[in-house]
Amino acid sequence: MSDENNIVLTSSQPDLGEIKIAPEVVEVIIGIAASEVEGVYSMHGSIANSFSKLFGRQDRKQGVKLGAAQNELTVDVNVFLNYGVSVPKVASEIQDKVSQQVLFMTGLQLASVDVHVQGVVPEKVEATVDPNNIFGEEKEENK
Repeated sequence: MSDENNIVLTSSQPDLGEIKIAPEVVEVIIGIAASEVEGVYSMHGSIANSFSKLFGRQDRKQGVKLGAAQNELTVDVNVFLNYGVSVPKVASEIQDKVSQQVLFMTGLQLASVDVHVQGVVPEKVEATVDPNNIFGEEKEENK
């Protein structure tokens, strides 16, 4: 990775050297923070992320796009939410948690956190398994 893509932090002790953070690190922080908000089902990623997930690799920056405009950092977060949650409330919590975690972990102030709700996932229906009829040999009418 080239050095021009890295984010340079101002150090409290400039005589010790520079502090550089790769943008991917900030994206991972944002992805983890957003996915931990109650009401978030999952992050929305690309097709490549879906294939990686099939092979057991989890991309923590999935659904996150970090941008820089006029020396300000902006972020787009793409999420799927659980059915029944308040979309504005969860989106606001994502914005708060992401900006707090990035500030806490890196000292960077985000100019904007834009949340894009890509969909709502209905609640999962739990299938009950009858221990006496695991393979479905008995028909419903015989019970």
